[in-house]
Amino acid sequence: MTAEQVPSDSAAAAPPGGAADDPRRFLRSGRLESMPRRWRDKVAVTRYLATQVLPILLEPVTERDLTDRLHEVAHDPVGMRRAMVDHGLVQRTRDGAEYWRTERTEYDV
Repeated sequence: MTAEQVPSDSAAAAPPGGAADDPRRFLRSGRLESMPRRWRDKVAVTRYLATQVLPILLEPVTERDLTDRLHEVAHDPVGMRRAMVDHGLVQRTRDGAEYWRTERTEYDV
């Protein structure tokens, strides 16, 4: 591989579609204070935060642990947890005691 073919660190870190599609633009100091209005932005933010709080696919975490992790990155951790389940990114046990991420996203490293 030549030097021209090796991606730079900034290119590798850039989100798919460029800065305009970067869900991190909705975060303030790494935290989501309110959900974006547009549907595709909501989906992008949800997908991004799912990879941040559940970086390992299929790793089970308790409801409490997931809520605590989400509290670090979102103003409404329960709403974000619900959105991740609604978007099919996260599955849970029937009683809601455990959660795990089931879908690889464009934000996985």
